[in-house]
Amino acid sequence: MDFFHGQESLTAIQWILRAIVAFFFLLFAAKIMGQRSISQLRLLDFMMALLLGNIIAHPLSDEQLGLKGSMTTMAVLVSLYTVGVFLSLKWGKFRNWLEPSPFPIIKSGQIVYKNLAKARVSIDFLLSELRKEKIEDVQKIALALWEPDGTISFFLNPQHQALTPADMQLAAKPFAFPRTIIKEGKINLNELNQIGKDEMWLKNRIKITYNADINDILLATIDDNENLKIFLYQ
Repeated sequence: MDFFHGQESLTAIQWILRAIVAFFFLLFAAKIMGQRSISQLRLLDFMMALLLGNIIAHPLSDEQLGLKGSMTTMAVLVSLYTVGVFLSLKWGKFRNWLEPSPFPIIKSGQIVYKNLAKARVSIDFLLSELRKEKIEDVQKIALALWEPDGTISFFLNPQHQALTPADMQLAAKPFAFPRTIIKEGKINLNELNQIGKDEMWLKNRIKITYNADINDILLATIDDNENLKIFLYQ
């Protein structure tokens, strides 16, 4: 355990061990923090990302610094983060302080400039976000909200929205989500069993319909109506 403490110098093996311990400890900390901290970097998440990266980096580049202090500090910070997330879920005032309510930056086709300044974004950024959503005219927008995570939600005026089968009073087919039953030549037996089929049924279906072998298939999906689609290696 000499690699764990500060040393005058470390051998190559000790540096490797230090990196392995730090990697798995950081992985464990990220797992405790949850998927939310990875998928959306909000105020609390952004602060933690900066702190944890800075703390763990120093003992991985300076042999005179031990891992104990950094890991203890990280453990305290992760605990504080967990408490902060819990408080934001249970205490409305704290949540509103961390993640304020969304506010409009476009209303009835008009840009609300004071709220644009409040969000600290430029007109160029707003126009860029409009282009990403394939919206070429600001006046087509009924409402655009600046969200706490720094994204913009756009709502078009009804006359500019795409028609749906419900609007045209047409009967639509039920939604059928395709299940991935083969990926890179390997059968997903769990997904196959959920639709009441077995491996033999799948192989026969592929042989008859596509005259292909399982190992030749990159991806295969099937929906609730047993519509099978396969993509072969090219």
